[in-house]
Amino acid sequence: MQKIFYISGDNPLVMKYLVFLFFLVSPLLSAQQSANLEVQRAIELFFEGFHEKDSVKMKSHSGETVIMQTIGITGEGAPAVRNGNFGDFLKAICSIPDSVAFREVIKSYEIRTDGPMAQAWTPYEFLRNGQFSHCGVNAFQLVKLQGEWKIIYIIDTRRKNNCP
Repeated sequence: MQKIFYISGDNPLVMKYLVFLFFLVSPLLSAQQSANLEVQRAIELFFEGFHEKDSVKMKSHSGETVIMQTIGITGEGAPAVRNGNFGDFLKAICSIPDSVAFREVIKSYEIRTDGPMAQAWTPYEFLRNGQFSHCGVNAFQLVKLQGEWKIIYIIDTRRKNNCP
């Protein structure tokens, strides 16, 4: 005779197992969500500094060394990687005249963490003087140093067409 085992609320053993499993897994999920929110907040604070043209604020949410790259398309239509300098980037942002309004609108966050390392994938739309300029995706690498998430690598794509 074969026993059939059903998962239902009527079986006290199954209910005990499910409650045990819930209490075992829920702290892990909560910790993951907390880390993801901390990573997202670090990126949001970086962009606050970006929009305010505040290099000190941007640097306070970045590591000592930040690698920056952009993936573009050559005249022949082939992908090309351009390396940037974080110091030059900060100077360029801070030198934007007040007559130019700019905003990078992050559309969503996909974040993964493993201990002190995090990766965030953020589709965006860039507006200049309230008008669409370009779109793409940022990919951030962060590390948790002395209890704070710091951006250490930024790579992005930029295009004018096929935006989500």
